[in-house]
Amino acid sequence: MLKQYHWKNYSIKLLLTVMILCSLGTMFIYAAKPEFIKKQLLGVILCFIVILTVSFIDYGMILKFIWPLYGINIVILAAVKLFGKDVNGSTRWFDLGPFGTIQPSEFSKIILILFVAYFVECHKDDLNEWKTLGKLALFCAIPIGLILIETDLSTSIDICLIIGAIIFIGGLSWKRILTLLGVVIPLGTGFVLHAMSPNPILIPNYMVNRIRSFMDPTQNQSSGAYQQLNSIMAIGSGQLKGKGLFSDSLATVKDAKLVSEQQTDFIISIVGEMTGFIGCMIVIALLALIVLQCIGIAKKAKDTSGMLIATGVASLFCFQSFMNIGVATQILPNTGLPLPFVSYGLSSLMGSAIGIGLVINVGLQGRRY
Repeated sequence: MLKQYHWKNYSIKLLLTVMILCSLGTMFIYAAKPEFIKKQLLGVILCFIVILTVSFIDYGMILKFIWPLYGINIVILAAVKLFGKDVNGSTRWFDLGPFGTIQPSEFSKIILILFVAYFVECHKDDLNEWKTLGKLALFCAIPIGLILIETDLSTSIDICLIIGAIIFIGGLSWKRILTLLGVVIPLGTGFVLHAMSPNPILIPNYMVNRIRSFMDPTQNQSSGAYQQLNSIMAIGSGQLKGKGLFSDSLATVKDAKLVSEQQTDFIISIVGEMTGFIGCMIVIALLALIVLQCIGIAKKAKDTSGMLIATGVASLFCFQSFMNIGVATQILPNTGLPLPFVSYGLSSLMGSAIGIGLVINVGLQGRRY
């Protein structure tokens, strides 16, 4: 309710940081693909409408409807696999005709942040019992599994990391963490070794190609590393100050089209080539500032669920930014994740906007600064 809000707590700084990052993102998208600028500008306008609207909606009221939201999420994820648009072997999008496409998994991230925050608060007294953790794992496995069969491994990993951060902050003991790592690390090692074997029959081909491209890029350029190697070349060629956003005097990786769809998953290669190391550091600093402000609001939340929602959104921006930049610089295998508020894409922009709106609402109901 509005009377419960501490209006001095409205995070104008967070809103301004997002505005600056969106403005820079729009410029970089224009430099990469000018034909997308109108849709992106419309998306940015909708983004701020969504942030302002969601920021005034009581997150406690939203949590009262978390089970219907969870159910709707499952139905939509199943529907996109059955009726969605296939792009390069992946079925992740609904085709909306002249309005473009929408990717439900981007909104699943937010719904699962809300769901896990609600679940952890309901089970804060028995969170470390295996029965409780098993129940949470089962509930999360259903939507994550549906996303995985869309051949969207990157989003599945991203969501798992976010969930892990929420339950850790929610009170998961180090004993349980070490036990889980003792299971996950050997399984992960076995997964990679199997992918590198001559006939990996248990892993889909697209996963095998990405792992092999990462482990040995010079021998597997045609299957994925080609994009990453050219992205590194683009970033390195920008040196300190870059070649200029709209300069035609220098040859660029962008003009040679050596990185396809550069306006989305590899947007940081445009940032590096056009504005150099300085531009990359500005973008990374703005993303870090968003994460830190979300954490600051989490610390002042009025209850556990508010703290965990803000923590989940901070984790989303932190992990997704790291994974996006890690892929573009070949620190990580080639996976498709947008850079929040910078990459082109309405679904990512709207999902991120809802997350920021929720965090601002947590701040409005938190302790007075």
